[in-house]
This record gives sequence, C-alpha cells and structure tokens, in this order.
Amino acid sequence: MSAVTFFIPGAPVGKQHARSATRIRQGADGQAQAHTRHYTPAKTAHYEARVSWIAKQAFGNRPLITGPVDIELRIFLPVPASWPKRRRALALAGLVLPTVKPDIDNIEKAVYDALNKVVWQDDALVCDVVKSKRYAEQAGVKVTIKPIDAAQPT
Repeated sequence: MSAVTFFIPGAPVGKQHARSATRIRQGADGQAQAHTRHYTPAKTAHYEARVSWIAKQAFGNRPLITGPVDIELRIFLPVPASWPKRRRALALAGLVLPTVKPDIDNIEKAVYDALNKVVWQDDALVCDVVKSKRYAEQAGVKVTIKPIDAAQPT
C-alpha cells in the first residue's frame, strides 16, 4: 500500500481525560447505592468522530493496516484574532511558534484513537512519527500514513 494523506479542517482538539460521574440512588432495600459512569468528554468524542469519518473517506475500501506504520502529523493552529497584524505576519511566517494548548501529544492521541479500527487495528502499530505544530491561515491537521516495509531498514 502506498502512503495516504488527508486533511482534517478546523482547530485541532487535544484528547481530554476521561470523566466520571457518580450518582447515589436508593436501592430497593433502602440502602444508598453509588453508580459511577465513565465517559469521554463531548468535545473529544465529536473531534474523534470527525477524524474517523475523514479517514474513512480517504482510505476507501482498503483493508485495515496490520503492520508497522510511519506517521506524519502537520498540525496547524489558527492565529489568535486579537493579535496585531505584525505579530500575525510573524506567526504565519513561522517566526512565532505556537507554545499554547492544545499540546501536540494530546492532538496526536486524539487522531490515533480516531484511526483505531478505521485505518489500523490499533495505534500500537505506529513505529515512526514526524510531527510539528505551527500557525496557519487554515487550521487543521494534515495526516500522512505510510506502511513500513519491515524488510527495509529506515
């Protein structure tokens, strides 16, 4: 299989920690019972669903990848609207780097989790990664996935 590249438009979303909600209910025996539910925050769930859908479109009918893969993530953040023109120009030229949230590794995790069972069996197959985070006119994440031929050294 050759490399596949796709673009996820919009401001990138970092993977948020799972949340828990506990409810105390009175049982039939009159005793209080605690029920805890764990869930993924809506913002993360919506972003992962969008990434999965875009990846499905890009991969078409190809079978799931079952071997090692090389990933390239080019993360593009929007320049804050409040910035003056001069600072905005410097950011778009790559002279001001985005040392702000979301963290690059949290974006990476959200993308990887969204690709499980869509592109590959599990993100444990990712062996080589190149990633960057910059400001751009069009926010989003450009993803390139390329199977690694294990017989060839990298």
